Amino acid sequence: MAAETHIVTASREIAAAADRIFELIADPALQPAWDGNENLAEAAPGQRVHAVGDIFRMTLTLGTDRDNHVVEFQEGRRIAWKPSEPGLPQPGHLWRWELEPLADDRTRVTHTYDWSALTDEKRLVRARATTSDSLRASLDNLARVAEQA
Repeated sequence: MAAETHIVTASREIAAAADRIFELIADPALQPAWDGNENLAEAAPGQRVHAVGDIFRMTLTLGTDRDNHVVEFQEGRRIAWKPSEPGLPQPGHLWRWELEPLADDRTRVTHTYDWSALTDEKRLVRARATTSDSLRASLDNLARVAEQA
């Protein structure tokens, strides 16, 4: 039996500047426009992430809210957060975005879902269903939005 993969990654080049792409990721109000999981409904404006320790709230398509705790941050280059239900402990999964400028108008973007520390048994089915293809859908949508500028 093959070992189960708990870290899923997808990467692609996007024909846009890293700063433009990062803004689409770091401002939660903009995320539903490119979410490839069709899971994000909306986020209130004014929650743009600036540092580790920031928390932004996202409403999911099911109508529930998630607080996203920023655990990695480098302006224009890297952002990662761990979601949780409001007021509850983080169950241990992480979403990460890394941007590598290749030129003024080209950026390699890597999207990672890491559920190696996931402790909530109810979330395991969904975690296992998150594949490189589903991450790639977000990357492709992000590219479509970023390249429109």
